Amino acid sequence: MTRAKPNILITGTPGVGKSTLCSEVLKCVDFEWLEISKIAKSRDCLSGYDEKLHCPILDEDKIIDELDPIVESGGKIIEYHGCDFFPERWFDVVFVLRTNNTVLYDRLKERGYNDLKIRQNVECEIFQSILEEAMESYDQKIVSELHNNDTKDMENNIKTVVDWINEWSKITGKKN
Repeated sequence: MTRAKPNILITGTPGVGKSTLCSEVLKCVDFEWLEISKIAKSRDCLSGYDEKLHCPILDEDKIIDELDPIVESGGKIIEYHGCDFFPERWFDVVFVLRTNNTVLYDRLKERGYNDLKIRQNVECEIFQSILEEAMESYDQKIVSELHNNDTKDMENNIKTVVDWINEWSKITGKKN
């Protein structure tokens, strides 16, 4: 099946700027933003709560079942801090946001994350865990790494995503 619009995955460690990027891109294109964390809560796609990290646990199978018919038509920007459980068929491109560890630490501290959660997320970023997860889960040709340390990086990332959408439209002959 050929979609009328592409599906995009924006992923990366918590605190790298995924939500900001999504909200800014949506000012430029007519897509639907699927925030997995919010959808999981509203559609009861959680399997519990992690007391140590102070966060809900996603029921990956249930969220896939909920979203599969929704993403089929295309035009979705899906945002989440993990990616290996999403079906490869869902995405035309995957953008992995990365951030300098010091910048990330400060952002997570500002959010009020506990020390364990901060340490685990900073380690995840140090070891490029989400980037490697994306490279192993999807065709490497569709995975792009975007650095997001400051306002200039964010501006470049918005342009990169919007330019990719416009190029997809030219190649496929479909309008966004």
